[in-house]
Amino acid sequence: MAQKAAAAKTSAFRWEGTDRKGVKVKGEVSGQNPALVKAQLRKQGINPTKVVKKSALSFGSGKKIKPLDIALFTRQMATMMKAGVPLLQSFDIIGEGFENPNMRKLIDEVKQEVAAGNSFATSLRKKPQYFDELYCNLVDSGEQAGALENLLDRIATYKEKTEALKAKIKKAMNYPIAVVVVAIIVTAILLIKVVPQFEDVFSSFGAELPAFTLMVIGISEFIQTWWLAILAAMVGSAFAFQTAHKKSQKFRDAVDRGILKMPVVGDIIYKSSVARYARTLSTTFAAGVPLVEALDSVAGATGNVVFKNAVNKIKADVSTGMQLNFSMRTTNAFPAMAVQMTAIGEESGALDEMLDKVASFYEEEVDNMVDGLTALMEPIIMAVLGVLVGGLIIAMYLPIFQLGNVI
Repeated sequence: MAQKAAAAKTSAFRWEGTDRKGVKVKGEVSGQNPALVKAQLRKQGINPTKVVKKSALSFGSGKKIKPLDIALFTRQMATMMKAGVPLLQSFDIIGEGFENPNMRKLIDEVKQEVAAGNSFATSLRKKPQYFDELYCNLVDSGEQAGALENLLDRIATYKEKTEALKAKIKKAMNYPIAVVVVAIIVTAILLIKVVPQFEDVFSSFGAELPAFTLMVIGISEFIQTWWLAILAAMVGSAFAFQTAHKKSQKFRDAVDRGILKMPVVGDIIYKSSVARYARTLSTTFAAGVPLVEALDSVAGATGNVVFKNAVNKIKADVSTGMQLNFSMRTTNAFPAMAVQMTAIGEESGALDEMLDKVASFYEEEVDNMVDGLTALMEPIIMAVLGVLVGGLIIAMYLPIFQLGNVI
């Protein structure tokens, strides 16, 4: 069996040659060895002049594999299988469509595992950094039920909507942070480089400076003296926060709880967690995964410790026979609308559809809130920048204006 798998192993080859008209052509193709690749090319009417195996080192120069790449791979696999394309051939077609060589390598490695006799789910489990437990469990359910194309379609929809939701959250966070950082840099440059120039001019006036100007000069002198210590403190604080967040579960939990209490942003995070809970549970339950087992995957997918603890409590309650909607209500973590929709889904036997509607509703809510926050932040940020830069300019020109009045 091992010899057969080794014999069937394929690699990527780069080739150059001429077509029937004598025109030079080149490309890439998968094959077991150069001789078979040349034979394959001749069947296509190409006279190969050069066939070289692609070096494994070439994969290292590619971009990092992103979750969106996995979502696209899943969507294309679902499309290929619905069209009746064999699984191994689907890997070849999809792999050639990716520009990222690391993604092509990943798909080829999964293909080799499947060609060796492993199931699709087992092959994916060997790449846990790209395919999480939820993904692999759903693929496994699809293979066992003989409905892999439908499950892949559901997984693709789940991944696409989840990544779109994450992108919206990042948009809400990154924009104000980027502008604040720029404001700090601009202010620091003005205080360190511009204000001292005015201070030299003011020293020749021989008159008492306004209190506002003296305050700005004092801040400038302080920053000039201690800028290195301030920078080190900022970098050290960021490093300490990152280290504590990575190593301390209690610290991460405290941060998660604190974020939910923040104005505006906390509401966005809260609704996004509800959406991810509903989306994940809808996808797993529709795939035929038992509710208690589905809740295991849901707990880690919510992205916040408050909801993780709530889902773990729900799992314990449901395993003892309690209804899902009643358990959700007792946690006090879910909005009334989500609980009521869940109750309707349980009573009507369409829980997955109702949860899907809950997820869509709160995803749209997050989208609208992010757009509203962005629109609100723009004038606020412009006002803050105006106050900072304008205040410094006024402080520097105020003595000149007063000198003009005296003259």
